[in-house]
Amino acid sequence: MIMQLAICAVIYIIFYLIKNTNYIFSDDVICKTKEFLSYDINFGNIQNQVSLFIENNKDKFSFLGINEENLQANEISNEVKEESSNEINENQISTNTLGGIGGASNNEIVEEESKETDKKEEKKSQNEIDVEYIKANYSFKMPVTGTVTSRYGQREETEVVSANHQGIDIGADEGTPIYAAMEGTVTVSSEEGEYGKHIDITNGDILTRYAHCSKLLVKEGDKVKQGEKIAEVGSTGNSTGPHLHFEIRRDDRTINPEYILKFD
Repeated sequence: MIMQLAICAVIYIIFYLIKNTNYIFSDDVICKTKEFLSYDINFGNIQNQVSLFIENNKDKFSFLGINEENLQANEISNEVKEESSNEINENQISTNTLGGIGGASNNEIVEEESKETDKKEEKKSQNEIDVEYIKANYSFKMPVTGTVTSRYGQREETEVVSANHQGIDIGADEGTPIYAAMEGTVTVSSEEGEYGKHIDITNGDILTRYAHCSKLLVKEGDKVKQGEKIAEVGSTGNSTGPHLHFEIRRDDRTINPEYILKFD
């Protein structure tokens, strides 16, 4: 199409030069030319005629590279380039806006999630962290069958009962078997102090304590399995009646046993 318009323009220029030049051609030729140019020229018809002429003689114009296939190929190539450019722009927009409202980038989203995780970790108490650690790394079983008579934490203080209860009291008849809540090594087997007869079993950084027993069945250095009988319920030391005082500790921090085991 461009080539056809160019040819029409050349023809028009030639006629224009002829019309406005008095010394190239004879007066007769100039008169005839001016007479021809005085007519109303329909360039739409000229273009159609030129196009028809090129179509009928396209073999003669092949040395200029002008043919229908080349023109169609150029148009298709331009359309493909335009579509590819649009797809690239859409992909860039999609990448930039991926991940959230407001056009937040993936990096920004990851940073926000990391901050939220850090905040959650900061809000956890040491006790909660210890409980999660124990549940993830250790197995526990009930040490005795009985009824809870005093729970972990603050309570009314008496001459016998401490204000800050560091374990849980499970009431049971004297002589009731006490079992190792977890496997480990007996690090304390003693009859002295306010705990009376008591046993400590250690596994890694976790310690379980069994106090106020009437009878101890293991000694320091013994390796015990989970569920193995280690003592019997009693009321020795500072005690108001037969029961088992049971503690769980991590690095000497006491942990509420009810967060680890389910008591009745």
